[in-house]
Amino acid sequence: MRNLWNDAETPNMDELDLLVYQSRLIGADPSLVVWGGGNTSIKVDQQDFRGRDTRTMIIKGSGSDLKTIERKHFPGLRLEDILPLFERDSMSDEDMVDYLNKCMLDPSGPRPSIETLLHAFLPYKSVAHSHADSVVALTNNQDAGQVLRAVYGEEVAVVEYIRPGFILSKKVGEAVRGNPRIKGVVLVNHGLFTWGDSTKAAYDVHIDLVTLAEEYAQKQAVGKTVFGGLKQNPLDTERRHRVATAVAPTLRGMVSRRNRVVLRYDDSQDVLEFVGSQLGRELSGIGPATPDHLLQTKQKPLWVDVADAEDVPALLGSLRQGVERYAEEYSEWYRRHNTGGEPMLDPYPRVVLVPGVGMWTTGRDSRGALITGDIYHHTIGVIGSAQSVSEYTSLTARDAYEAEYWPLELYKLTLAPPERSLARRVALVTGGANGIGRAIALRLAAEGAHVVVTDVDQEGAQSVSEELNRAHGQGRAIACRMDVTSEGDVAGAFRQARLAYGGLDILVSNAGIAPPGAIDELSLADWQRALDINTTGHFLVAREAVRTMREQSLGGSLVFIGTKNVTSPGRDFGAYSASKAAEVQLARVLAIENGEYGIRCNVVNPDAIFQGSNLWSKEVREQRAQAHGISVDDLEDFYRGRNLLKERISADDVAETVLFLAGDRSAKTTGAMIPVDGGLRDAFPR
Repeated sequence: MRNLWNDAETPNMDELDLLVYQSRLIGADPSLVVWGGGNTSIKVDQQDFRGRDTRTMIIKGSGSDLKTIERKHFPGLRLEDILPLFERDSMSDEDMVDYLNKCMLDPSGPRPSIETLLHAFLPYKSVAHSHADSVVALTNNQDAGQVLRAVYGEEVAVVEYIRPGFILSKKVGEAVRGNPRIKGVVLVNHGLFTWGDSTKAAYDVHIDLVTLAEEYAQKQAVGKTVFGGLKQNPLDTERRHRVATAVAPTLRGMVSRRNRVVLRYDDSQDVLEFVGSQLGRELSGIGPATPDHLLQTKQKPLWVDVADAEDVPALLGSLRQGVERYAEEYSEWYRRHNTGGEPMLDPYPRVVLVPGVGMWTTGRDSRGALITGDIYHHTIGVIGSAQSVSEYTSLTARDAYEAEYWPLELYKLTLAPPERSLARRVALVTGGANGIGRAIALRLAAEGAHVVVTDVDQEGAQSVSEELNRAHGQGRAIACRMDVTSEGDVAGAFRQARLAYGGLDILVSNAGIAPPGAIDELSLADWQRALDINTTGHFLVAREAVRTMREQSLGGSLVFIGTKNVTSPGRDFGAYSASKAAEVQLARVLAIENGEYGIRCNVVNPDAIFQGSNLWSKEVREQRAQAHGISVDDLEDFYRGRNLLKERISADDVAETVLFLAGDRSAKTTGAMIPVDGGLRDAFPR
């Protein structure tokens, strides 16, 4: 393992800056820590609120991620209050957390790591902890004791698995205090602790010990076949993506019965090798690499075998049976070990493995699904290394239960902020590159939705997608070029939605054009193009959306962007008025045909949305001004002045109404048409 410490980057850093620097170096290497895992600390003198010098331990706050950690994420605790605890024989988790909260220099700071006592009981200035894959591979095998002695001799103490807390902290403290010559402590099924008189020294020793583990595993792997060799070749990329696209919505629906989730499909090389191997199924059922892995992946994944990976009906049948069996087995495991009355968590799998096809992971959002997938990649690596050394082992069923249902972890779940109204949902917006479509995409994403931004303008759609990802985190949006009149384009965009997120919950069918002209002067081409985009386009995207939503069995919402011209057509705007009226009739039929599936369809009728709109081209502005007998410069004021509220209507106003119709606030509404026009008497729905 490469040592990343660079003295040239650390001049003039204070102790806390150096701790941040050390932490980020550890977090930068994915083989050292999983998302949110690991912790670091340093002991220094700080002033308390009275200005008195106080011996203080600064430690990573609970839930912080070492890759991006900052100074503000490190609370400080008074060591004079913590160290006397070493003389105790026991302490409950709840009492420990309450006690540590009283030891904080700044009570408003982040909650300290659950391993605070362990760091405090080690008599060294700086302490670093990771879940290094290579070290975990040495502990998660049947010959762990012998292997660890072969790698580290007497330089490292080994502590058998105990759930983090007071007892583990005291045992590690006793092991280190009784043998000041050791360089580190390995916790079985957990990871590595090292220390030093500086943050650099603790980091250097950490890298050295991890490197020894890596080198040992590499030597043991020479000449050995990983996972017992190949059993099933993967389908080629196009074929496995075709299968993944076909089954994803059904799978998403099956694992969303208790809580809706987002899926992430993964066909990386290591995944395909593992799921296609002789021993993959057996090894996947043994258990997670560490408790930290388990919290994201559950005790084991769902493994689904099928004779022919391209036989979609057979695969869907196996998935249905597998998910049901998994939930039943999880429920039985829960009942067998539950003694404290904790309510059962979601019993559905978070990792699904299919030979020949790949892996799906689930999460409350795309980031959660990504983290689960990333951790299972680590698990595959640990299993491979452990198998090269001996035979892979994991936590007992009881230990796994206590890790997943640890009261402190359950308490952390209660600290999560309330979910936004469209959390866990996936939306597809047509014509999303600008104007009304862009405003809708931004509003839905702000309320937690994942958004597939589509437009014939690929560059514009990509720009909006990037804007959403910057604002809400990578993975919140994707962009697809889609001409709504092209059956192939529409199908392609929905394939991307299925692969990226597993399905669809909301369709906002917005794309449209407005060719001006009197009926007797209108060309057949302009008339047909209006019908193609404003009517057939809505048919094509709605057809794909309904198919996907029915496969999921989670209901759904279709929102069509109509126009005031549906109920109040305008002179010299015949093609637009007629084609949009047909769109609305289509929406009504969709509401009739899909109510039994919990799929709603509603229409929003805006009027005169000039903000960022391509619909109001120079030609259209001139034609509408002429039709109303006014100048082009007065056009916007004319439209504002003719509505009852005398208000300018914006794309954001339309987006607010779409938000209402997309989410649960309108759960009992379908077949409706809502005007967003400031009030036009002749356009009142009737």
